[in-house]
Amino acid sequence: MTEDSISARLHERIRRDFPDHDAAQGVEGALRALAVDLGDSQQDTERLLAAAVLAADGDLKQFRTAVALAREDWRDLLMWAGLGNEGWQGALDERLGSA
Repeated sequence: MTEDSISARLHERIRRDFPDHDAAQGVEGALRALAVDLGDSQQDTERLLAAAVLAADGDLKQFRTAVALAREDWRDLLMWAGLGNEGWQGALDERLGSA
């Protein structure tokens, strides 16, 4: 994991989905904590964090639900966000833009 677990393209998506500055900062803080909590999952960090953002679709309540689900079973979150199957890299590129 890099020093900042939120990639530039995920940061842009957060700003687009959560245009309120305080809300976006809260989302990013929650994602950084989630990255630490899921650090032992051996999964791509961007994939996990993006799943929470994508599942939320700009809704803070949905985002909180997504983060709680990730802590319970991150695999369920990946499925909910459409990133749980083969080809998830392409789906992530399509929804966030190329890395």
